Amino acid sequence: MRYVTSLPYETKVEEHVRIPVSDGTRLSARIWRPVSSDAEPVPAVLEYIPYRKRDLTSVRDSIHHPYIAGHGYACVRVDIRGTGESEGVLRDEYLEVEQTDAEDVLAWLAEQPWCDGNTGMMGISWGAFAALQVAARRPPSLKAIVVSSFTDDRYADDMHFMGGCLLSDNLAEAGTMFAYATCPPDPALVGERWREMWYERLESTRPWALEWLGHQRRDDHWRHASVCEDYAAVRVPVLASSGWADGYSNAVTRLLEHLDVPRRGLIGPWSHKYPHLGQPGPAIGYLQEVVRWWDHWLKGVDNGVTDGPMLHAWMQESVPPSTSYEERPGRWVGEPAWPSPNIVPVAHPLGRHRIAAPGESVEETELTVQSPLSVGQFAGKWASYNAPPDLPYDQREEDGGSMVFDSEPLTERVEILGAPSVELELSVNQPVAMVAARLSDVAPDGRATRVTYGLLNLTRAEGDEPVPLVPGRRYRVRVQLNGVAQAFPLGHRIRLSLSTSYWPLAWPPPRPVLLTVYTSASTLTLPVRPNDAPDGVEGRPFGEPEGAEPIPTTRVTPSEQRWRVSRDLVDYESALEIVKDGGTIRFDDIDLLAHRRAYERYGSVADDFTSVRGESEWTMAFSRGDWSVRTVTRQVLRCTETELLLHATLDGYEGEDRVFSRTWNRSLPRDHL
Repeated sequence: MRYVTSLPYETKVEEHVRIPVSDGTRLSARIWRPVSSDAEPVPAVLEYIPYRKRDLTSVRDSIHHPYIAGHGYACVRVDIRGTGESEGVLRDEYLEVEQTDAEDVLAWLAEQPWCDGNTGMMGISWGAFAALQVAARRPPSLKAIVVSSFTDDRYADDMHFMGGCLLSDNLAEAGTMFAYATCPPDPALVGERWREMWYERLESTRPWALEWLGHQRRDDHWRHASVCEDYAAVRVPVLASSGWADGYSNAVTRLLEHLDVPRRGLIGPWSHKYPHLGQPGPAIGYLQEVVRWWDHWLKGVDNGVTDGPMLHAWMQESVPPSTSYEERPGRWVGEPAWPSPNIVPVAHPLGRHRIAAPGESVEETELTVQSPLSVGQFAGKWASYNAPPDLPYDQREEDGGSMVFDSEPLTERVEILGAPSVELELSVNQPVAMVAARLSDVAPDGRATRVTYGLLNLTRAEGDEPVPLVPGRRYRVRVQLNGVAQAFPLGHRIRLSLSTSYWPLAWPPPRPVLLTVYTSASTLTLPVRPNDAPDGVEGRPFGEPEGAEPIPTTRVTPSEQRWRVSRDLVDYESALEIVKDGGTIRFDDIDLLAHRRAYERYGSVADDFTSVRGESEWTMAFSRGDWSVRTVTRQVLRCTETELLLHATLDGYEGEDRVFSRTWNRSLPRDHL
């Protein structure tokens, strides 16, 4: 990244601005804005998230907010109530109070003498959710949004219930927020009130997993703030981006298809990162694109931002399987609209362990599989963060417990762009069952790189209300895989793999399932981008990554990243252990030490489907001088055939003294899960 030190506007920073909202709570903001805005008001851009502007996101914030402010904007980074130095308690994600607070903040910004009355919202992940959800509420000052790595469907396309299957990231993300929601504010900003504010958070917080596991169907809990329920509610221009390695690879194209406002989409090879910080690379000059977007929609500059393709997508070339990549080779392609006239759905019949040619007649064959719990250990994370290395590894071992269909070696290059799907005629021997479908690129030497995948809880195949399956009855179902752009080279094979479990990425059904697939009525449909289709872009459509120089930090203790799969052949226990330890960092400008460590473990014994167990433990610590605080949060999820069992603990420390402790033990019924 190129750090830019000379920008069009000289800026200043206000460290701790308290913004009142309608119930009297005061939210804490950091504001970067041009010095000249005292006399010449500018538009304001809000990023609204719960991840602590004072420290834990301060390095990232310092790269993009001063850069955008230096182009003539007031950039406002607000901690959601109950986080950082904002008052109150954070009890769950995307609540009504969170969104009304955001509307209050936007109204406050629009009224400031340094703001010209026009506002925008931007963000990644929670910040993007917030921007899209608030846009659907139509606050009068909001004129445009910029969103990255997000979803419009909180139930089926978030870390909760993919295809109606419970994701392990549900537990992992609940653990993350259990930790963040119980951190203290910084006494340097809030003074002696810090302990009162911290204790309020400790006493009022409970494990978010309890709420999320209590809503296993698409009900009003998930419909709230899911923009897919009413796309027409969004009436402002949208610049949307994500990455193929992210869990949020689908929503960009859905917005392009369903919104009726000026919109642009951008999907690169990245994990859960802003595109100017994109990993795997190549990262791009995203902030230049963001400034152009704001210039047009907030300042009225005629800069051609609406010209060109509606969607820019990185067409990925074939790579060997690896859990991490520095760069993904490929090229940018541009699509004029979505759905694109360049994409042709091509249906391939499924034969006996083979993917047949389009239109080929195949024989009726009954194929069966009952997958072991080990299928899924090389699946990687639902959403890659690229640290520790968390992408799927070689799929050959996974395929050993799966039903596999291979194409013939390709006689010409095949490119796909969009969401593949699988139509299956099937039967099962249990009332609750799932199917995991994986698409892989198989090299001539046999190495198999997973390209995309999809999950379906078969009890939810016919709608939102689950229906127990009748053993032996034939069903027709459709499994949609995640969207992707991928080239399959000449001589490679395309492989479809089906399994009846995918642990630990997804919680398995209560019992092992024997799946029968009837091939003559089953097909794989690929969204093919023909080789003679124009690329739709000229040269390099994006500049090199730019940003402001990040604030200074000093590493005090080393970080640790671990992703370990283990199997014990004495007691037949298998486990995946993940360590994400950022070490201790000193934020030099405020002389603050911060440490975060996350530990996850997902285990099972043999093929006992009730032995699966997930654990998430976080340690968060902050210190300065003689002030030292720490929280330790832990959640363990187990199950029987009929229940999910959650155990959670929360401990708070001042120095070495434990000043708070609470334990939860809850059982929740499994609802066809």
